[in-house]
Amino acid sequence: MSVGFVDQIKEYITIPKTITVFENQTSTINNAIPASAANLESTEAFTVQKDGQTVDIKGKNAGEGEVVFDLAGFPVKKVNVNVLPDFKIIPGGQSIGVKLNTLGVLVVGHHQIATKEGKKSPGEIAGVEVGDIITNINGTKIEKMSDVAPFIQEAGKSGAPLDIVLSRDEQEIKTKLFPLKDENDHSFRIGLYIRDSAAGIGTMTFYDPKSKKYGALGHVISDMDTKKPIVVEDGQIVRSTVTSIEKGSNGSPGEKMARFSGDREVIGDITRNSPFGIFGTLNQDIQNGIMDKALPIALSSEVKEGPAKILTVVDNDKVEQFDVEVVSSVPQKFPATKGMVIKITDKKLLEKTGGIVQGMSGSPIIQNGKVIGAVTHVFVNDPTSGYGVHIEWMLSEAGIDIYKKEKQKAS
Repeated sequence: MSVGFVDQIKEYITIPKTITVFENQTSTINNAIPASAANLESTEAFTVQKDGQTVDIKGKNAGEGEVVFDLAGFPVKKVNVNVLPDFKIIPGGQSIGVKLNTLGVLVVGHHQIATKEGKKSPGEIAGVEVGDIITNINGTKIEKMSDVAPFIQEAGKSGAPLDIVLSRDEQEIKTKLFPLKDENDHSFRIGLYIRDSAAGIGTMTFYDPKSKKYGALGHVISDMDTKKPIVVEDGQIVRSTVTSIEKGSNGSPGEKMARFSGDREVIGDITRNSPFGIFGTLNQDIQNGIMDKALPIALSSEVKEGPAKILTVVDNDKVEQFDVEVVSSVPQKFPATKGMVIKITDKKLLEKTGGIVQGMSGSPIIQNGKVIGAVTHVFVNDPTSGYGVHIEWMLSEAGIDIYKKEKQKAS
C-alpha cells in the first residue's frame, strides 16, 4: 500500500508547473493515477480532457489559465497553462550558397617584410592581432580591401603613420601603424593578411510565410583562419547545387561539394550571424518540393526521444527526406545550442554520406508533423550522430517572437 502511495507522489512530482501550448494544438500529460483535472479558473484559452492514463490540454485562444489536479477530492498540484497564438513555418532543406561581407576588413595573419633592417611586420609592431577588424583608417570608414591600399602608399611616402581603428571582441582599439618599404618590390606594406568577405554552403532551415524571415545553418560561421565568428556587415544567400559528396568516416567528417547555381540569383539577405545560425529576409518564396505547406513547431519541452526525419539535399538540388532518431533532447528554458542529439538511421543516406556531413548544417528536423529544430554539428568520432538545435531559439534569433501576444497580455 505504501509503495503505491510513493509511486503516486513521484508521478505528481513529474507533472510540470507550467505548460505552454499553441492554439489548435494539444499538450498531453501522462498521469496514470485516477485523479481529476479541471480548470481552476474559468478561461476561454483551453479545454481539459482526462482519458485513462493521460490528460489532454487543448489550446483554443491565446491567453493564460490554470489547471488543478486532485486526488480523492484533495487538490495536490496546480499547473499554469499558457496558450500561444497559432504559428506555423515553412520547412527548408534546400542547399544554399552563403556570401558574408565583413564589418570592415578582417586581419587573418601577419607576414614579414624584407626591409633594410631585416624582416619586420608593421602590423605586428603596431599591436594588430589576428581576428581584429580594421574599421577605420585616418578617419575614413573601411569597407573592403581595396579601400586600404591608397592609404598605405600615401603614408609610406609621407612617413606619417596610419591612424587605425580596430574592432576586437566588441571593443574599439586605436593604434598607429608605420608602413615599411619591401626591399624586393619597393612597395610599402603593412605586414598583414586581410580579407573582406567569406563564402560557403549550408542548408535552409525555415522561413516564416508572413514576414519572409528565415533561419539557416543552425550554427555560427567562423573565419577558417582566425576561428572567430565573422562579424557581418551584410551578406546574401543564393541557390546552390550539390555536385558530389565526400563521405564521412570515424575521425574524418565528410562534406557536401557544391557550387553556387548558375544564375547566381540572390534569394535573400543576411543580417545576423549568431551561434544559432544565419538570419535575414527572403525576397521570394522558396519551395522544397516535398513539404511546402506551413508546419507547426514544437517547443523544446515537446520534443521526444524517438523517430524523426530531416530534409536535406545530397544530389543536385533535390530536397529529400531521410529517417533519423532523436537520441536525447534537453527541454531548455533559455537559449542554448546543442539541445538535441540525433542519429542518422536512413540506410540510403548512410550509404551516400556516411552520416552527417559539412554542408548539412541547418537541415530541418521534423517530428510528428512539427518542425523541432535543425542539424548543427557532427560527432567527429561517430559521423552517424551529431547535435541539433531547438527551433524556438532559431526563431528568436530571426526576430520572430512566438510569445509576443502572451507578453503583451501579461504586461
